[in-house]
Amino acid sequence: MAFDVLTTNAVDLQQWLEDGKTTSIQIVQAYFAQIDLHELELNALISPAPRERVLAIAAALDQERQQDKLRSPFHGIPIILKDSFVTASDLGMSTTAGSLAFIGSKASKNGAITQRLIDAGLIILGKANMTEFAGMKMTMMMPGWSAHGGQTLSPYVGKMEENEKLLGHSAPGGSSTGSAVAVASGFSPLAMATETIGSIVTPSTRAGLYSLKPTIGVQDTTGLYTMTDFFDSPGPMAKSAADVSWEGLSVGFLDPKVWNMAEDFCTQFQGTAEQMVDEYEATVSCLKDRGCAVKYPIDISDVSTLPPTILPIAYWDFKNVCIPRFIESFDECAISSVGDIVKFNSDNSENALPAPFTKQNDLEAAMNCTDEKEHIQGLKNELRTIAKQLLDEVFNKEQINLVVAPGDSSLCVHAAAAVPIGQLRYNKRPFGLCLVAKAGHEDTLLRFMMAYEKISKPRPVPSI
Repeated sequence: MAFDVLTTNAVDLQQWLEDGKTTSIQIVQAYFAQIDLHELELNALISPAPRERVLAIAAALDQERQQDKLRSPFHGIPIILKDSFVTASDLGMSTTAGSLAFIGSKASKNGAITQRLIDAGLIILGKANMTEFAGMKMTMMMPGWSAHGGQTLSPYVGKMEENEKLLGHSAPGGSSTGSAVAVASGFSPLAMATETIGSIVTPSTRAGLYSLKPTIGVQDTTGLYTMTDFFDSPGPMAKSAADVSWEGLSVGFLDPKVWNMAEDFCTQFQGTAEQMVDEYEATVSCLKDRGCAVKYPIDISDVSTLPPTILPIAYWDFKNVCIPRFIESFDECAISSVGDIVKFNSDNSENALPAPFTKQNDLEAAMNCTDEKEHIQGLKNELRTIAKQLLDEVFNKEQINLVVAPGDSSLCVHAAAAVPIGQLRYNKRPFGLCLVAKAGHEDTLLRFMMAYEKISKPRPVPSI
């Protein structure tokens, strides 16, 4: 059966497959057609999977379905992976974290999460573009740009405004931009992404998606590029959630007039800030009217009071843990250290360091990092302790199990999930909410998202 790739979600596809109304081959072909129509202008994919191989996989999964051999509820459903997830070379896709330095690297096996997805019967359509090394290259590099993949654009806005700020209204936002744009544009119903600080949540809110950053450290990150083990976590992006109730949920909403985006990161235009506040408060009222236990506004200490240790931690982890582990994922790789990456970029500056992204100051800072492991561990312990105290204080004082703020706010870099609200009248760019729960409480986040979707407006769809 024909379906709208812009609005159809994985639950719909699962039901149609179960009812025999479509096949995985037909589903894959519909997404291929959408990619052919719009990928050239949006630049969401850095490494599409070979189509003959994808169709062969889809055919095999269709045959398994006919034999009642279902691998999981996701059997035969397509997905796109961020270019940080290692895929075995025989699948026909590269893994580069957006860097030209890793082109040609070969892996004989998939990363742990990649293999789990394949074992569950998901069909990988390709790898999504990302901010190069998730931003660990050059300070203030535009989200969604990499030397290997170029600049990914929003399907809602199109071309970015001249001299756009890092999180301006035409910027797609976050290192997982390609994953978010791919789902919003109808290239796939699902995508896997990763987040350090805001890399899942921000692009999801700007693509009208639902997303989740699971608790750090609960997943096997073997065969996955991460910037730092202390902050990074892989998580999904999707168009939808399923039905549940509000029972047991108590939600505190921060004041949007206090929690907003700094002017340094995003210029506001006539009516943009006011519209986001109005629709945020309308959302609060809607949840109250529909029976959700809501407290608004609540107060929380400004996260700017956290110690300024993010960069020292990120530099050390990147140099000493994350890049070595990423390199170990490959059987053949010309790169052996952060120093090799810096040298490659310098030697190939015309392509690896093109204007306006001509610097690699973050890579150089990581390369030159000489901190001792014990010192970095002390910084991690201090930051974790203070952050936990800030959150526990508000959770206990307000007797809530979720904290919510505008997606366009400083909380987005600490958030664990995102849901859509609406679109700016200014340029149709989506905006939404970001959510924080206690560690290990992904079930609370998922239950909120599922119940929220049931009573909220339909997520915005791009006019492409």
